[in-house]
Amino acid sequence: MAKVCPTCNKGTIITGRYSNRVRATKYNPTGMLRKYPNLQWAPLADGSRIKICTKCMKAGKHTEIRFV
Repeated sequence: MAKVCPTCNKGTIITGRYSNRVRATKYNPTGMLRKYPNLQWAPLADGSRIKICTKCMKAGKHTEIRFV
């Protein structure tokens, strides 16, 4: 299962990170970091469940999903 929300297609992003050393004095690169969406199990109307992001869960989009 991919780490992507099936309702809004929110996926992973790559961000830069900073160490406290950067903020204090000299430049100290620490590399890139991959951030994942917050996927949680949500029940569907037919009794099954699906992994969606918490933003969609708060909006109630999992109650609208119906597989035909």
